[in-house]
Amino acid sequence: MCWSFLRLSGYQLVSPPLLEYAESLLINDSADMDLRTFKLVDQLSGRTLALRADITPQVARIDAHLLNRQGVTRLCYAGSVLHTQPSGLMRTREPLQIGAELYGHSGLESDLEIQKLMLQSLALLGIQGVHLDLGHVAVFRALIKGIEISDDLESVLFGALQSKDVPSLKNLVKDLPASTQQALLALPELYGGVEVLQRARQVLPNTPELTTALDELQRVATQLQPLAQNIGIDLAELRGYHYHSGMVFAAYHAGSHDAIALGGRYDDVGKSFGRARPATGFSMDLRQLHNLLIKNNKINGILAPFLSNEALDVAIAKLRSQGHVVGG
Repeated sequence: MCWSFLRLSGYQLVSPPLLEYAESLLINDSADMDLRTFKLVDQLSGRTLALRADITPQVARIDAHLLNRQGVTRLCYAGSVLHTQPSGLMRTREPLQIGAELYGHSGLESDLEIQKLMLQSLALLGIQGVHLDLGHVAVFRALIKGIEISDDLESVLFGALQSKDVPSLKNLVKDLPASTQQALLALPELYGGVEVLQRARQVLPNTPELTTALDELQRVATQLQPLAQNIGIDLAELRGYHYHSGMVFAAYHAGSHDAIALGGRYDDVGKSFGRARPATGFSMDLRQLHNLLIKNNKINGILAPFLSNEALDVAIAKLRSQGHVVGG
């Protein structure tokens, strides 16, 4: 059902290979992705092969080279990925990843389309009571813009904010300008409902980049409210900071320890493949979602007699076309 919904929403199926040359599977020299990727040596060429840890780099390359279209391109996919370490407490190292990506549009409309698509897909699967978390990596980037800090310090700051480690954060920002210190120390506290955005406007600098990011979060939260049980804002959420470029989001459910769907904007994702394009998308693990369905939904079937009867065959086909489980 979810797969049909993506197709009917105008997303074209792509099916990249599980095994490729390692350089084809990494984006922007991502250290995180490199650590998550299994590698081996090709016995024919001597080059390094890798088992994909994420399908997004492959889809970005398809958009950049194989399709090479102008304007908006909508793509979807489903397939296994392999991780050297599980990404969460109860996660498998072999997720069955399904997702959708929209290339060629940088406006907020595409962010809204992708997030609506994700929430509607979860609803079609029968997963109710979804909590949606929104963040925006442009907030952190705006706060450190124009300040000379090393890449190492930026990375450690990112880690402290992501884990909301305030004592470490205080030590890390002590040599930064006072206004920047104050703003960065405020980020871990800017977490909660949509009212967080109003507090953020009061305590964070009034710069065009920050104002734009907060306005985008406000608009998205307002428009997606009917599709989620509740919506949270987390301005210290920097998941995929080196990967994403704008709004990031995650869907949560009471039946799962980890996020059940993730996504965000990653403009210029195709730069590594020679064609920078704005992009946004989401992915989810069908194995994880299946566990939720087992817990929340009892699957009922219809028992049909084993008879050679044309009228019976027609009735069975009709029931199955309506989504019923019919067996003999």
